[in-house]
Amino acid sequence: MDGNGRAAWDAVVIGAGAAGMMCAAVAGQRGARVLLIEHATKPGEKIRISGGGRCNFTNLHTRPENFLSANPHFCRSLLERYVPADFVALVKRHRIAFHEKHKGQLFCDGSSQQIIDMLRAECDAGRVAWRMPCKVERITRDGASFLVATDAGNFETKRVVIATGGLSIPKIGATDFGLRVAREFGLKIVEPRPALVPLTFAAQDWQPFAELSGISLEVRARCGDGCFDEDLLFTHRGLSGPAILQISSYWTPGAKISLDLVPSYARESLAAILLDHKARSRQQIDTVLSALLPKRLAKGWLEVMGLPVDRRVAEVSDRVLRELAASLHEWSLVPDGSEGWRKAEVMRGGVSTQALSQATLECKDVPGLYFIGEVVDVTGWLGGYNFQWAWASGVAAGQAIVG
Repeated sequence: MDGNGRAAWDAVVIGAGAAGMMCAAVAGQRGARVLLIEHATKPGEKIRISGGGRCNFTNLHTRPENFLSANPHFCRSLLERYVPADFVALVKRHRIAFHEKHKGQLFCDGSSQQIIDMLRAECDAGRVAWRMPCKVERITRDGASFLVATDAGNFETKRVVIATGGLSIPKIGATDFGLRVAREFGLKIVEPRPALVPLTFAAQDWQPFAELSGISLEVRARCGDGCFDEDLLFTHRGLSGPAILQISSYWTPGAKISLDLVPSYARESLAAILLDHKARSRQQIDTVLSALLPKRLAKGWLEVMGLPVDRRVAEVSDRVLRELAASLHEWSLVPDGSEGWRKAEVMRGGVSTQALSQATLECKDVPGLYFIGEVVDVTGWLGGYNFQWAWASGVAAGQAIVG
């Protein structure tokens, strides 16, 4: 306690999510006196709901190229210093069973709560103190220290770590607190927007496809620099599924997306297949197309193309069959928006990396102030990459605040 009765801490970490708990645990185990503050009643809510309740906690193939940022090279050194194998070793040490589900994505065999419990145990090993639920009202600088004013009292500290996440999924407590703190200390913000989110279309434009809701198939989705071979899902309002969530991070309002509905075929080979059926088959065109697409989608697509579903393929001209093949390979459309923050898995944008140390995530112009995790302008692909960024950034800041 100081002369004013305020507790002096080596570090106060605000936000008990993935990055915050990791940071607090690392710093505490290295000898720092750490206070971890969380405004919700439970820690790690985003961990809890992730991966269908089993937490896709990392991806074995994590590379800097799997992340988007105004400065795409910023995350490289941190990701190289704390790699997926490091976190896997921690998971194994806590005897949490896991499996690889798809493309390097690792999930708990049990539940996401195991990862939360592991992080809490790591914090306990570092003698981290908790205030939860506790609302931070303001953060001010007091000479070489910071004063963190909360509804549970005031706390003096040498260092403050902002680990409050982004704006996605407000129903579990997401707020703009971290961005407000950054602005108050004069840091630049890269405009936040929803990412890894379903895309929507104007009702009148989507009407021909609304009845296809529930259909899923593997596609190749492109937008800007993004290109992904993943599953697509039709919804009443637009498109979802991993393929769309991935390219949503690359999409900006007014931009078009391009979908190849039959990525396993080359355009020329698909046209040749249709023409071959014309030459030797008496099948209806919807039957031929149903061998390539889900049946409901095949019929719906023919209706959009203005082709009667009961017409025999032999009755369709070569030109129309080639146009049909081309339309399946390159369906270009312009979303009118997204499902927004309530459905977004992460935030793209955030605290500009220009303001932060590439090695420690400390503010260059505000010594002792750190930003980690999703609040920073580093956004990973779908599939465990954002958790790996949380672990890596949390470890980097946790190591740096000791001393």
